[in-house]
Amino acid sequence: MPSNDARTLLHTAVPTAAAGVVTVAVSAALAGGKGAIGAAAGTLVVILFMGIGLGVLQRTARSLPHLFQSMGLLLYTTELLLLFVFVAAFKNTTLFNPRAFAAAVMVATLVWVAAQIRVHMKTKILYVEPEPSAGRKPENTGSST
Repeated sequence: MPSNDARTLLHTAVPTAAAGVVTVAVSAALAGGKGAIGAAAGTLVVILFMGIGLGVLQRTARSLPHLFQSMGLLLYTTELLLLFVFVAAFKNTTLFNPRAFAAAVMVATLVWVAAQIRVHMKTKILYVEPEPSAGRKPENTGSST
């Protein structure tokens, strides 16, 4: 994984995990042990889904740059739909508190998206790949000397 991709993953996963810890603590206080388990599971599901999605999107950007924007839209829509399916599938579970799970999924998703927006706003990404200048003379700009 190139350093920019790893940096993006790090700067989005860490705040999401921190928000997950807070969500687990709040859920444990409000719903007990099952609430903490539900919040932890929800946070892990979001980090897993969004992390895989980020990897797929970065691979698409390198191999098929003309599909990057449409792939991003499709990917985020699919991720949100899958998260909704997960929440619906576990709404009657007795393994953990479903409300804590759903709340953690919502909080973690919002934190992930906000962190990703922040990373992309702060990252300086070149729009054009510069050509290597080794062994080449500087081009004349047309000014007379």
